[in-house]
Amino acid sequence: MTRTNQFVLAAFASALLTAPAAAQEGTLKKIRDSGSITIGHRDASIPFSYYDDKQQPVGYAMDLCLKIVDTIKSELKMPKIDVKYQLVTSANRIPLMANGTIDLECGSTTNNLERQKQVGFTITHFVTANRFVAKRSAKLKTLDDLKGKTVASTAGTTNIKQITELNAQKNLGASIVSANGHAEAFLMVETGRAAAFVMDDILLFSLVATSKAPRDYAISADALSVEPYGIMLRRGDAAFKKVVDAAMTRIYKSGEIDAIYGKWFLKPIPPKGVNLNLPMSEQFKMVIAHPTGSGDPAAYR
Repeated sequence: MTRTNQFVLAAFASALLTAPAAAQEGTLKKIRDSGSITIGHRDASIPFSYYDDKQQPVGYAMDLCLKIVDTIKSELKMPKIDVKYQLVTSANRIPLMANGTIDLECGSTTNNLERQKQVGFTITHFVTANRFVAKRSAKLKTLDDLKGKTVASTAGTTNIKQITELNAQKNLGASIVSANGHAEAFLMVETGRAAAFVMDDILLFSLVATSKAPRDYAISADALSVEPYGIMLRRGDAAFKKVVDAAMTRIYKSGEIDAIYGKWFLKPIPPKGVNLNLPMSEQFKMVIAHPTGSGDPAAYR
């Protein structure tokens, strides 16, 4: 046998040994080996991911993630997978995904091109817009009305990044302050420590609806941006993403999404029984008809 033939056979044998191992790498292997999956959730992203009155994580995104887990069970032929929960914040959700602490992040996370350099996203599950909330008595309606005001937003979000950039571009002279969570930022407006809170409109709508005096607040008509939400997973894990995307597509194509959406946006939700009464947007209907995980806002216009 020539040296060349020996090399070819050795390489072939090596490929046979490594191919199965490579196929089992990534999140699917992690789940199979551990018998569990860890879901990252939020504490106050109503109605996507938040604590109910029993301190259990619930919400629209949580329901979608549990449907994804069912698909993973079928894919791995594992009737039982232990679902573990990990509280995350806007500031730590991406690092916790990247370092393997969580396997799915089920909340209200905007999928954009910049974040796609760090993490992966499955198919969009909601389309919102960046706006601000203020007390109705303050009569703040446009971006220009925020000149010289104290404006709050949540740390680690695309929203605080955008309002900081707009503040500089338009010479608003606003004081931008960061909050550790959406509830804290809204409290700043409620107590007068901030004139406005910039955030995704659906989250603002939810915070107003569940506040002590909903009629005291107004949400700006002008949208600062389009924000597609996506469930996060690790970047570059093609095998896992294929399974998760297939689960989301099945939920959409089967019509199952209608009942899940209706449960959280068109009916009373825990813990206070508030009905957000928010019909499905035309942008999201488009996603359901033609599933996409694009991080480009233009894909949703």
